[in-house]
Amino acid sequence: MISIIPNWHPIFVHFTIGLLSVSVLFYLLRNLLPIRHQWQQQWLAMANWNLWSGCVFTVVTVITGWFAYNSVAHDEVSHAAMTLHRNWAIPTAILFLLLGLSAINFSRKNNTPNRPFISISSIAVLMLMMTGWLGAEGVYRYGLGVISLPAIDVEQEGHHHFHDGETIEIEETSLVPNTNHDSDDHDH
Repeated sequence: MISIIPNWHPIFVHFTIGLLSVSVLFYLLRNLLPIRHQWQQQWLAMANWNLWSGCVFTVVTVITGWFAYNSVAHDEVSHAAMTLHRNWAIPTAILFLLLGLSAINFSRKNNTPNRPFISISSIAVLMLMMTGWLGAEGVYRYGLGVISLPAIDVEQEGHHHFHDGETIEIEETSLVPNTNHDSDDHDH
């Protein structure tokens, strides 16, 4: 494993989110075009290739996510956040993999995706957004997978430092990151 990051999951998850979101966007846009519009075939091809590529990244993302789930240091509260993220991620991944297989079937038969496929894709992308949100919560709210957090002195009135020659003052905030990164002994 590369020593600058604790696990590989953050690398692959961004490809999964980007590719699958773009695929659904192009499926939706293709259906908004007038019948026999010159871009319909191109947008369908773009949607399919993004979906299929996203499905490949999804498999890798789920595998690296499973390793991250079982290896990052966490406490009880962050464990609950991790578990919620996992519980959204697995059905979302399965749904997109099924959509990918359906798209292959449509493509082999020279058919275009039907309304149920587009509707389910729209639901799947909403699930993907929720899964991504929960993953971000785990990192940014609970510090999961973060090697170190900056030390913050909440007693200080304001925080002063320079950016490109300008003095920046940051007001005190009540949000203090969770710096408890001790491993726990409970089962995953």
